[in-house]
Amino acid sequence: MSSAAAMSVIRETNFPGIAPAARGKVRDIYDLGDKLLIVATDRLSAFDVVMPTPIPDKGRVLTQF
Repeated sequence: MSSAAAMSVIRETNFPGIAPAARGKVRDIYDLGDKLLIVATDRLSAFDVVMPTPIPDKGRVLTQF
């Protein structure tokens, strides 16, 4: 993996034609009708505050849990 790929972060998701139903401190939620799409991002929160610096691959690790 290149260092550029390792340092990329996902602060927010945007899918064409689908508006987010909600954005939480860490997750973006999309209503797909009969299902919800929940996307874990790299945003970091502590004490109900979203920190300015995301953690690379944090969303990927949360999704694997």
